[in-house]
Amino acid sequence: RKVYLVQYRLGGRKARTRRITIGVHGELTPTAARAEAKRLLGEIATGRDPAEERDKRKGDRSLAVVLDQFLAEHVRSKLKASTAREYARIVQVYIVPRLGRRPIGELKRPDIARLHHELASTPYQANRTLALLSKLFVWAEKHGLRPEGSNPCRHIEKYREARRERFLTQSELSRLGDVLREAEQNRSWSPFVIAAIRLLIFTGARLGEILSLRWDYVSEEHRCLFLPDSKTGRKTVRLNAPALEVLQTVPRLEGNPYVICGEKAGQHLVNLEKPWRRIRKSAGLEDVRLHDLRHSFASVAASGGQSLVVIGKMLGHSQPQTTARYAHLADDPVKAATDAVGRQIAAAMDGASTGEVVELRRPRRTATKDKQ
Repeated sequence: RKVYLVQYRLGGRKARTRRITIGVHGELTPTAARAEAKRLLGEIATGRDPAEERDKRKGDRSLAVVLDQFLAEHVRSKLKASTAREYARIVQVYIVPRLGRRPIGELKRPDIARLHHELASTPYQANRTLALLSKLFVWAEKHGLRPEGSNPCRHIEKYREARRERFLTQSELSRLGDVLREAEQNRSWSPFVIAAIRLLIFTGARLGEILSLRWDYVSEEHRCLFLPDSKTGRKTVRLNAPALEVLQTVPRLEGNPYVICGEKAGQHLVNLEKPWRRIRKSAGLEDVRLHDLRHSFASVAASGGQSLVVIGKMLGHSQPQTTARYAHLADDPVKAATDAVGRQIAAAMDGASTGEVVELRRPRRTATKDKQ
């Protein structure tokens, strides 16, 4: 579109250039636009700053109103649906009740720091709320709702987050397998619930990737899941034999394109948390989250000697730093070798025979060294 605007400076040639829109071409004629420009320039010459007045009016909007606009124009249209839902939850639960009525132009660093401090008991949530607000204020600056460089989230230090590492042991995996088999025999849970949990264990995929998996993403010929979209974009999940067996035995419902079908016709299962809480309780794994099944897949790979590069590709990590959390587990083969060496040394020290001892011959010195 074409617009008419006035560009001016207040305070001399070194002052900052300001612009203010007069109107849109078509709604205003060139003659009317020139007349309005002359009127505004006359008022500017007396010291009035219409651009500052405009910015102040924008800054008077409440944070709740601006957040609604931010979610509608930026988050829902440009971010993934799961991210948009999480942003909306943070806004509704943590931000609006505390700061929603405040004008966005008046919010300062102490206001944001106070909110961050109020959430100190949940460091992860506090940091995610701070990150969302920071993105909001950057967006607000781009849209003229706040002055450039006025982001009040700057210089607020995030809380240290204790990274959770919960991996299932061999005995815990065995208990979980027993509970799933029993649930399958007793039909105490839907076959889709059981299949979803098994696929999470055998593939290391994310929960959303399994719940929204469609049959046309499955290639038994290539032994792969071809996911057109995931947290890190397009992704290929390699299928091992147990995962293929799960896919071959899970029932297919006519008219439903999803592997893990929900109760509504044609839809996939939405909530796996409720059945998982009861299944994990039966297995004595009440502290295990569904996401920990993904960690367990990686831990088994690492302890089996797989490289971090291979593990990252299996999990679909886009950044090597994400896979680095499993580095310490890759030491398990080294620990086993160390144990073997220690046992051999201990046996020798205890007088046990460990085989014939052969004295090594010293290497013959070269003629050059003999001359020296």
